[in-house]
Amino acid sequence: MTTATLTPTIERPLEDGFALPVTREALERAAASLSAHGFETVIVSDGPTARDFVLTQIPAGSEVHWGAGVTVAEIGLAAAMEASPDFEALRPRLTAMDRATQGDQMRKLGAAPDVFVNSANAVTEDGSIVSASASGSQLGPIASGAGRVFFVIGAQKVVPDVATALRRIETHVVPLEDARALEAYGFHTALNKILILNGERPGRVTVVLVEEAIGF
Repeated sequence: MTTATLTPTIERPLEDGFALPVTREALERAAASLSAHGFETVIVSDGPTARDFVLTQIPAGSEVHWGAGVTVAEIGLAAAMEASPDFEALRPRLTAMDRATQGDQMRKLGAAPDVFVNSANAVTEDGSIVSASASGSQLGPIASGAGRVFFVIGAQKVVPDVATALRRIETHVVPLEDARALEAYGFHTALNKILILNGERPGRVTVVLVEEAIGF
């Protein structure tokens, strides 16, 4: 939801059901619904497998950008994309630019990469993907700006429906993200913008559902 280069360790309340992975059956229901809505969907066992799968799917020579949330960093995917000689990683370029004098260039560069990689705050068993953001910087590429989008989503983020997804964001994600933002940047997050994807043209968005809990 906010921009970071480091991912502090956040303590997750084990009594919170939104932190616990769902069953394989629930993952399969979500995968089937997502596929029916135009999202290419795979289920993998763990974070490293998700990382390796996404790396094999990104076309060589692509401009690649990614959100700065917990999941992509936690599984080592952000570091792998940044280090790969096969892609042009945009995040290091953006980090090196001066927002005061190059703000327009930064906005345009980040808005329409060839490939955008992110997680989501929730995915529903009936086939919707729900993402929240303070700035909205990652929502534009997801909605339409990026040529290809890859989501890596842990099994604890699967919920029955959009109403439950929104409750998960408000009661579970925002408090954890707020703690992360305070530790990383010294300011609070805000639930300013929400994007709900209910469908997509085939071939643009790939969802990687992971059988374990990753991110928050």
